[in-house]
Amino acid sequence: MSCYQLLKQDPSSRARAGIVQTRRGVIETPVFMPVGTQATVKAVSPDELYALGAQIILGNTYHLHVRPGEALIKDLGGLHHFMQWDRSILTDSGGFQVFSLARLRKITEEGVHFQNHLDGTPTFISPEVSMQIQHDLGSDIVMAFDECPPYPCSHEAMKTSLERTLRWAQRCKNWWQQNRTDPLLFGIVQGGSHDDLRKMSAEALVEIGFDGYAVGGVSVGEPEPEMMQAIDASVPYLPENAPRYAMGLGTPPQMVEMVARGIDMFDCVLPTRLARNGTAFTKHGTLNLKNAPYARDTSPIEEGCACPACQKFTRAYLRHLVKAEEIFGLRLISLHNLHFYLNLMRQARQAILEERFDTFRKEFVSSYVAHQGE
Repeated sequence: MSCYQLLKQDPSSRARAGIVQTRRGVIETPVFMPVGTQATVKAVSPDELYALGAQIILGNTYHLHVRPGEALIKDLGGLHHFMQWDRSILTDSGGFQVFSLARLRKITEEGVHFQNHLDGTPTFISPEVSMQIQHDLGSDIVMAFDECPPYPCSHEAMKTSLERTLRWAQRCKNWWQQNRTDPLLFGIVQGGSHDDLRKMSAEALVEIGFDGYAVGGVSVGEPEPEMMQAIDASVPYLPENAPRYAMGLGTPPQMVEMVARGIDMFDCVLPTRLARNGTAFTKHGTLNLKNAPYARDTSPIEEGCACPACQKFTRAYLRHLVKAEEIFGLRLISLHNLHFYLNLMRQARQAILEERFDTFRKEFVSSYVAHQGE
């Protein structure tokens, strides 16, 4: 039985509104998933995430395996109890971090041997090890272990990598069939900027059979048109009755454009990462609150915003906090940015349900400027 139910298909694009059923409840899509890499969404408490309406958050297999270790988390009641979050959690398989952070890695058919980025300890992750770690963490959505080559990557090298990733995907599925209970298992489409390899990857994963499908290997340094092309080259070969997830993306206009291309689920570190630099998101673009014009600005970050920062505090006050390096300022901007991302997907969903997504998409993308007031 599929974990995904389609509620409404936009007639002008591939955009769709639906629900994903996990063992911890229903997730309404399109949805943004705040990133809680190390069992916390940076600077934000679980109660604040509940208040913002977050339905699901991310943890990361690599980081939690390295510190504090899945055995400790399991002994302390699992990741949900450990971090006091009782809604759904998706765990990234650790593949991207192994290939982007680890030192002196050696890729074999069995898995990846590497030195972790914290202290250089020799570490090994294979498809089966990744599945076991995510099982022990207690994840609700588990990602298959994959290889994620950097951009650019030749067709020949990408094909070799992809073929290994597909063998690893089958091993993940085999492990899960032998050991699984309720969590969902998602496969990851790779193939870089090569359309034929994207098609090959998607079709092979569908043949193996997963609960959902992610498009991986995007936002790894490629230009935006190639990022969108990777989505376009993957989604048509994925089943209609399964959720689709774009990993590690993106800016607000990119997310809206990917909703239009049939993506249901997103995660991205930008809301909290940019907040720590004093940058806030609005429907007209980003604001760098460090800038001098905001020193006497008594307006909120965005008029009409219901987030805790905009309900009580001015741009002038937030600028002061950021300039003074006060943690409260970074927390308030983080709350605003997370609210903005979560609310953007709620607005996109409502527009699809009300058959006005095409208008919503055009108005939002055309009015958004990357850096305003600078």
